[in-house]
Amino acid sequence: MILLAAALACAPVATDGDSIRLCSGERVRLLGVDAPELGGCHPRGRHCAPGDPIASRDNLRRLIEGKALKIERIAKDRYGRTIARVRVNGRDLSCAQLAGGFAIYRRDWDNGLRIWKECGR
Repeated sequence: MILLAAALACAPVATDGDSIRLCSGERVRLLGVDAPELGGCHPRGRHCAPGDPIASRDNLRRLIEGKALKIERIAKDRYGRTIARVRVNGRDLSCAQLAGGFAIYRRDWDNGLRIWKECGR
């Protein structure tokens, strides 16, 4: 009974508008999108997504809260995060963040143009 309660207490968490931390500790980055940075833009040669980072994170939190995630792992990035397509009830979360204006499309981060094809970007 205690084990079941502990399992139910663990849920994936949106750490920002394009990243989710799973119960296992695995860090998952949504494929093909970039969301505003919570710590602000670090301009050293990096393109930063415009917008409200808190609204972006909170939208992703709403999308995953209490839902089962279907994760299609694609690759690992240079920070050790899993790059993946993540779906909730058949809806691609990269597409959802794009449609809501909470992230921008990054073709160079879209392995196989999967998001371009799925979201019509």
